[in-house]
Amino acid sequence: MAISFTDLHTEAGLKSLDEFLSGKTYISGDQITKDDIRVYAAVTGKPGAGFANAGRWYETVSSALSARFPGEAAGVKIGSQATPPAPSDVSATEEKKQEAPAAAAAVEDDDDDDLDLFGDETEDEKKAAADREASKASTKKKESGKSSVLLDVKPWDDETDMVNLEKAVRSVQMEGLFWGASKLVPVGYGIKKLQIMLTIVDDLVSVDSLIEEHLTVEPCNEFIQSCDIVAFNKI
Repeated sequence: MAISFTDLHTEAGLKSLDEFLSGKTYISGDQITKDDIRVYAAVTGKPGAGFANAGRWYETVSSALSARFPGEAAGVKIGSQATPPAPSDVSATEEKKQEAPAAAAAVEDDDDDDLDLFGDETEDEKKAAADREASKASTKKKESGKSSVLLDVKPWDDETDMVNLEKAVRSVQMEGLFWGASKLVPVGYGIKKLQIMLTIVDDLVSVDSLIEEHLTVEPCNEFIQSCDIVAFNKI
């Protein structure tokens, strides 16, 4: 059954959270999960002394986020038209709140230590995947036909050298593969992904094989976490 909290910026909301956390260390399970990160992002600051259970949980999640994001925060302010009342005794760890939305998208399943810094598939990515499957199913191919592909190449984190990442991508050379223009696209929280065009000869190059057998294995995977096809068009 799904766990539900409302109005966590109010005392009533914090009271329900505090009561729920009585005898618990985390929201669900015996270790930190996405549930903790989502709730943490909804709490505007460290709960006051009147919410001992919620305050202890807040500090535990803050420590976990600090370990995953060791860089020093510069201090980001998020504006809104209506500012909700904050609970008393806001902790100095409030600056970690700027990292919570990224962490919510970053925390993987409990048995996976890697971070997915880019969240769920977009509609464009789903459409591209559907187009790719339709292309595979087709038994009729134009002789020496070509396709134009737009590829998203995602780094491991904000410390990945994007210059070397692009060099690693372009180092993959094969008959029927032609790399085109590229640009860095901001994802958020200092992270950028490489978006690059390529042209392939359909009978010679499979984009899936290019990704699985070249771009996401050694030595390229030192810089590349994953690749997604954004657009796939026949020329």
